[in-house]
Amino acid sequence: MSALGRGRGAALAGEALETAAAWLLGVLWLLPLLFAIWTAFHPSAYVAHFSPFAPLTLQNFVAAWNAAPFARYFLNTTMLVTGVLAAQFVLCTLAAFAFARFEFRGRDTLFMLILVQLMVAPDILLLENYLTIKAIGLVDTVPAIALPYLASAFGIFLLRQTFKAIPKDFEEAARVEGCSTLGVLWRVYIPLGKPVYLAYGLVLVSFHWNNFVWPLIITNSVETRPLTVGLSIFASPDQGIDWAIICAATLMTSGPLLVAFLLFQRQFVQSFLRTGIR
Repeated sequence: MSALGRGRGAALAGEALETAAAWLLGVLWLLPLLFAIWTAFHPSAYVAHFSPFAPLTLQNFVAAWNAAPFARYFLNTTMLVTGVLAAQFVLCTLAAFAFARFEFRGRDTLFMLILVQLMVAPDILLLENYLTIKAIGLVDTVPAIALPYLASAFGIFLLRQTFKAIPKDFEEAARVEGCSTLGVLWRVYIPLGKPVYLAYGLVLVSFHWNNFVWPLIITNSVETRPLTVGLSIFASPDQGIDWAIICAATLMTSGPLLVAFLLFQRQFVQSFLRTGIR
């Protein structure tokens, strides 16, 4: 066999090995989800008894919904995610536009200070954030969960890089047509940055839908708890462990994210590829 043939064979073998490893990792990643789906749709007696003839049931979802105020948890989480998403889109867009297109003293220094925040672990700020929220009297409220996240250094950086990549010719053409500064932002930069907004929005929603530590610290009552905190209390050993009901509750809380990912996975991946994010 020639050296070329041996090299091609080695390349094919390596590609086959990578494919097999990817499939293996995918199956391992799916196993907990598949177990949760099986357990949620079958009676408790079949939690560890995987029989193809096991009866299907929705009673676990009914029991989970009636056992805890999940309707309130969903409402709190929806208000939280919507508020943070709207605030970050507005504040990050305005800040990114200023850093990308305006010239002012200290611009680069201020931008570097914003980037420094990316190197600070959020857990370090938990105590200071709690003391601040307590000082303004907002402990155990939904706004208290959202306040530390109303602006994002990563969001400012991402949108700034996006706006800087847009040719200035578009802005100049818009100004010739009579657009003001905000008009240029609204009619030129935001439409051209839609793929980035979509990708960033999906990441943002996923993070705040699953955020746990800060909401656990700042909330004390059922009226203010989001889904993650409510689910953790619902699944605590003190409440008794019924894996079928717990898995049903877990699927209920994670279901919206799974549906959103399935609906927007293509746009999500393409958005990151277009912006060069890896």
